[in-house]
Amino acid sequence: MTTTSTPDVIDQLAGITPGHAIDATRAGRTQARIHSQQSYLALFEPEQLPAEDGFTLAQRFAVATFVSLLHGQSQATRFYVDGLASQGVSREVINAIAAEAAASETSGPYGQFPEGPLSVEDAPGLSYSVSKVSAAVLGTKLSAALVHAHLLVFHPRDASAKALQALLDAGWSETDIVTLSQGVSFLAFQLRVVVGLQVLKRSIGSSDAAASSPAEALAS
Repeated sequence: MTTTSTPDVIDQLAGITPGHAIDATRAGRTQARIHSQQSYLALFEPEQLPAEDGFTLAQRFAVATFVSLLHGQSQATRFYVDGLASQGVSREVINAIAAEAAASETSGPYGQFPEGPLSVEDAPGLSYSVSKVSAAVLGTKLSAALVHAHLLVFHPRDASAKALQALLDAGWSETDIVTLSQGVSFLAFQLRVVVGLQVLKRSIGSSDAAASSPAEALAS
């Protein structure tokens, strides 16, 4: 039986090297590993580049940077910031994304369910919007994408036609809204897997260490 395989992005973010005990564990779920990597490639290294007026690679890495910061994942933040910089995005934009993540830091899930039995689980929470200063740097489309990403990460129960209309009003097409939502969902999955693997890695005595905070990852 195969006990190692080609490292993927999740391995990279979790600091797992070929031959590591966790590498052997992941190799036992080959299809899961393949599918997660294929999802990453489809979103961030597509065979066909998105249209200039569509969900661009720069916007995808920007959203990924924001979501990584919201999850407090230093390794992922560094990884996606590098991808963002590779798209020629300025430091001003990266700093604006970092500022928005810091300003919108909260915990979840929160929000309101439709009136009914689940209403007992309703919980108040932050209603996030991009600051005017950052919006001037990020632009209308990316600002709307960050608001939508924050919604899906912290209070998806508040997803509504109004929230989708805000994206349409900002210039997002219906197709790109679907891709944006899928991207945020994938990132939430990816980062949770990374967190689990990092915990497992520490539990078996690994000496590897990540940056102490996402802020340090941005500053590097």
